[in-house]
Amino acid sequence: MVCSIDHLASAAGVTALDRGGSAADAAIAANAVLAVTSPHMCGLGGDLFALVHDGSAPAGGAPGGTVRALNASGRAGSGADAGRLRGEGHRLMPHRLDVRSVPVPGCVDGWLALHARYGRLPLAELFAPAIRLARDGFPASPLLAPRVRDVADRPGAADLAGVRTAGDRVRRPGVARALEAVAAGGRAGFYLGEFGEGLLELGAGEYTRADLERAHADWVEPLRVRAFGHDVWSAPPNSQGYLLLLSLGILDGLDLPHSTTSAAWAHVLAGAARAAAHDRVAVLHEHATGLLSPAEIERRRAAAGRRDLPVPAADGDTTYLCAVDGDGLGVSLIQSNASGFGSFLFEPRTGINLHNRGIGFSLEPGHPAEYGPGRRPPHTLTPALVTRPDGSLRAVAGTMGGDAQPQILLQVLTRLLRHGQDPGAVIAAPRWRFGSDTGFDTWQRAKSAEGTVVELEDGTGWQDGLSALGHRVSPVPGGAFGHAHLIEVLPDGMLAGAADPRSLTGAAIGR
Repeated sequence: MVCSIDHLASAAGVTALDRGGSAADAAIAANAVLAVTSPHMCGLGGDLFALVHDGSAPAGGAPGGTVRALNASGRAGSGADAGRLRGEGHRLMPHRLDVRSVPVPGCVDGWLALHARYGRLPLAELFAPAIRLARDGFPASPLLAPRVRDVADRPGAADLAGVRTAGDRVRRPGVARALEAVAAGGRAGFYLGEFGEGLLELGAGEYTRADLERAHADWVEPLRVRAFGHDVWSAPPNSQGYLLLLSLGILDGLDLPHSTTSAAWAHVLAGAARAAAHDRVAVLHEHATGLLSPAEIERRRAAAGRRDLPVPAADGDTTYLCAVDGDGLGVSLIQSNASGFGSFLFEPRTGINLHNRGIGFSLEPGHPAEYGPGRRPPHTLTPALVTRPDGSLRAVAGTMGGDAQPQILLQVLTRLLRHGQDPGAVIAAPRWRFGSDTGFDTWQRAKSAEGTVVELEDGTGWQDGLSALGHRVSPVPGGAFGHAHLIEVLPDGMLAGAADPRSLTGAAIGR
């Protein structure tokens, strides 16, 4: 089964499975299509994180498996200079239209690392659907079409300039060439080829050739917490995945109402999320450790009822996809430009838009996440994977949503693991989130409880109850509350999955 925001991508993933590919092949094929059809969310100019459950059984044939984490987030170029930015008057990293907020994109390195370890089919075969769509054209989705106006006049965005409404044909020949270059020449075909040359040109000293020669994907030790009788896994720092796990660890020791329709249920989850995340800006950096110790979980659990803590929030543009194959290999993959079209900058030769993940860096002198050469910024990308006590795979899950990703996944996994809801009900259920101005500013501009707004999606029924519990509540009709996807492996090996209806064109496809 493959779940993604685009039926074209999910279909490409299932085609890879039909041809004997692994779940990793399916994930790469699906992500390649999304890199073509969803430039407002992800692409070859962005970053990638993934979790993989290898489905292997230990000696004796008992259930089990190993979970591995892939960090394919790029590093700042050799020209990174926080002092220069401060001298120009910046207190925060530039949000858009500044190449200094563009670390070297890690997506392609991530695909290659995932394929090298778990792939079965050649990259040319996996990329074929994406290349065909990029060259021959695809219909602009209802999500893409209204966003194009943001960048239609930007240099390098000619491929998108003609889009007026959903269904308009879009061709991206430069992206097709980039995918062909990766298939033929590996990472050198991309990072040292047409794209790399254009990036060096655009960077004007931000990057060196050595920055592009350095691989930006690493297999790292995943983080884990026990909650609701399961092990929940996520990526370690520089990912904010620890926030999901910390929230679950806190929640597992609290008195949680049995009914998910109760406002008290949302109240308890919000308290756990606040206690986990209020100091993210101070503690999250690429070398952070000790964030999930039992003592730390207990300390934060004691603060879960406090209202005077700064609060994380809210929206952002990312894409999540997941795949599980017939051999039990499960992949939870999240890939992103960060904020919409990212930096609003386009590599001039291929027309690939570039992310702005560098907005996660700090400009505070001496901060462990300070912008500097070769450093990775704090990242919102939060893949999730769940295993049973015997080590077997229970679920892969994730969502878009910027700072709100851990909040959304906290609700998704609590419904699944604590309340036993099926994937369709879990994904479709209305959600809450903490409000903010952008999806990425809350860590820099902490808000007290007085300024905190709990935003509610249509249909929650929690408004009066949360208000009575002391929350400032704001209904957000038609608001973006994440595109979450989930595949559950049932005890008999059958798969149950759901793609988020909020994505409008998403699909969960099994075979």
